[in-house]
Amino acid sequence: MHMTFLLYEGIEPVDLAAIGVVSMARRVIPELGYQTVSFDRAPVTLANGLQVLPNKSFEEVREVDVLLVPGGPGWRAASQDARVLEFVRRVAPEALVCSVCTGAMILAEAGVLDGLRATTKFEVVPPETSPLDELRQRYPAIRTEPALVVDNGRVVTGGGVTLCIDAVLYLIEKRFGPAPAAEVARIMEYGAAREANRLRFAA
Repeated sequence: MHMTFLLYEGIEPVDLAAIGVVSMARRVIPELGYQTVSFDRAPVTLANGLQVLPNKSFEEVREVDVLLVPGGPGWRAASQDARVLEFVRRVAPEALVCSVCTGAMILAEAGVLDGLRATTKFEVVPPETSPLDELRQRYPAIRTEPALVVDNGRVVTGGGVTLCIDAVLYLIEKRFGPAPAAEVARIMEYGAAREANRLRFAA
């Protein structure tokens, strides 16, 4: 499994934990890998000011195995960026596509979630707006539900914030089976948290 991690301005840095899972998982599954991609190779500024250098530009990416679309406050601008939407639409038909947190909003705007079930960040404190409610209202063709992960086959959506870790572990289990995924969780010291999240959310 080779993950292509979409970068855009304003990603929440905690969503980089998805890359961390792949990095740790290579100890168990050496063939795992990842790359970061953005419109060009210029530094991308995340929500807290941290800058990340993409490995490749959109033009340099031809084939994608797994596309991971992260979330964060920058999703609103990214979901209106024609360059981001064109890239997602171009690679999605041949890739396993996964969003984490509000990255689902970008997939929704690109039309990738039309007719499918999906989740996104939903635990909020008033007056914060629930992204899951906003997803439901803005995109009526999508059936929304609060969940840890929603799997439509080639399109997977994960819940909010640190649940990106669970989503990537789910992708690993989907591709390689439960035993390697459990071992990755163990070496990350995340096994108990993973089980707690599974119990917290309906299957």
